[in-house]
Amino acid sequence: MSSEILEAGFDARAWLKSAGDVARRERMRASALTVADVVPAVAFAAGLALSVDALTRGAATTALGCIALSVVALIVRGLLARIAADAGIELARSVKGRTRRAVLVDLFTGRRTAEAGMSGAVEGVEALDGYYARFATARAAAVVVPLIAIAVVAVASPVTAGVLLFTLMTFAAGMALAGMAAADESRRQFDALERLSGLFLDRVRTLPAILAFQAEDRTAREVAGASDELGRRTGRVLRIAFLSSGVLEFFSALSVALVAVYCGFNLLRLLPFPVPEQLDLARAFFVLALAPEVYAPMRRLAAAYHDRQAAEAAAPRLATAPVMARASERTLLSDAPAIRFRKATVAYGAAAPVLNRFDLEVRPGQIVAITGASGAGKSTLLHLLLGLAPLSGGSVEIDGAPLPAEGGFAGQVAWASQAPMVVPGTVGENIGLALRGASTAQILKAAGAAGLSGDLDRMLDERGGGLSGGERRRLGMARALLKPASVLLLDEPTANLDPEAEQAMLEVIRAAAVGRTTLIATHSTAVMALADRVVRL
Repeated sequence: MSSEILEAGFDARAWLKSAGDVARRERMRASALTVADVVPAVAFAAGLALSVDALTRGAATTALGCIALSVVALIVRGLLARIAADAGIELARSVKGRTRRAVLVDLFTGRRTAEAGMSGAVEGVEALDGYYARFATARAAAVVVPLIAIAVVAVASPVTAGVLLFTLMTFAAGMALAGMAAADESRRQFDALERLSGLFLDRVRTLPAILAFQAEDRTAREVAGASDELGRRTGRVLRIAFLSSGVLEFFSALSVALVAVYCGFNLLRLLPFPVPEQLDLARAFFVLALAPEVYAPMRRLAAAYHDRQAAEAAAPRLATAPVMARASERTLLSDAPAIRFRKATVAYGAAAPVLNRFDLEVRPGQIVAITGASGAGKSTLLHLLLGLAPLSGGSVEIDGAPLPAEGGFAGQVAWASQAPMVVPGTVGENIGLALRGASTAQILKAAGAAGLSGDLDRMLDERGGGLSGGERRRLGMARALLKPASVLLLDEPTANLDPEAEQAMLEVIRAAAVGRTTLIATHSTAVMALADRVVRL
């Protein structure tokens, strides 16, 4: 996908802007807080200048009041900086979450290769963090704050404001040149990272063949070579970043030094050329204290400029239409909807279709058992409704609505697989994954209905240690019972259970299917007997 986008002249900046539009409120809040920093900065400079002037005149009471103003301004700046940083983090979290979901949808529905999907969902999405958390807000401040600061300085010293405006333009030109130098290297670095990720994934997949043909040394050299290439690319990016930061810091210090020299010579009346103003100590100290604030937003932007280049390099690998889809725009299912497959086909690449031109109409509330030989496509049929398999041809409708491209109806479907996922935590926490915010009473009720007895506070590891095969299936059924979904999908719910355990599970299935449209992939004749209809693939 990414190569096609690049060939089509992909506009990374436009994509980053549109991806951020889904969190427009968070972005505006973070930017406003960052720009607001200029107000306490001006207050601090004014309090400092007035306190020094008051001390030279012997007005101690006035000086204390001005010092208090400066202290309050510093405290306010600290609070604003913290709140602005939190707002930037929230903005980045929101955009990254939506983007990662879109990338994973593409990966699981076959629209991305495994290599591109893996690097995009991990390294690619994380490359957006600095862009939205730091660069986006710093850019807004860099555009507005220097001009506000220069306008305030102009009230006290128009000549100093002119000096600051001139040096600001050279500073911006230096930033632009540094950015152009870093852009190509950042793209090459991300290309090297994607190649390393793809190579590593491919070698892990083919590990048995590597061992069988005793190709360990060659594989190690290939991975080492790709790692070294990534290291070289990263080193080049860092060298450019450090060099550009040093140059920009030099220009910033030089500009402040020019202001200091002008103010000093003006106060001493030693300027070798005439100027239309004569500064006093308060005004000179004020402009000198405020001068660094003109460049501070630009320096912060320069420090975050690499974040922009990293995000622009990653953007072509992340670009996909579902990024801007909102959950509220998805079709909501009614109670026990009808489901219809019309010549539905599922194929992966050039291989023969796993499911070919399949037709089926399921009435609302009906229990349908889907059976057939292993590999006939039973699980694939369920995965199609979950968005985990690509619809290569035909159509699927639920309640008259076409199957969405971005993840199917997974969020509105209760699903129990052959091997339910277990995460480190308690049994109760694992059940609660099916319904965010579920109460303890709801979890206990679902566990009881699923026949999952025992202490729900006992800890499980990621492998489900402590659960038998039957208990693990009951855990999946408890999740399905807990989730208020109108469609129930079960994949081999009684496989490998003894007759007694199977009979108990049938009662759980019967209870879970009440008021729901249910599809069950199974080889069990007992489960087929429970169904209203049996479909053989």
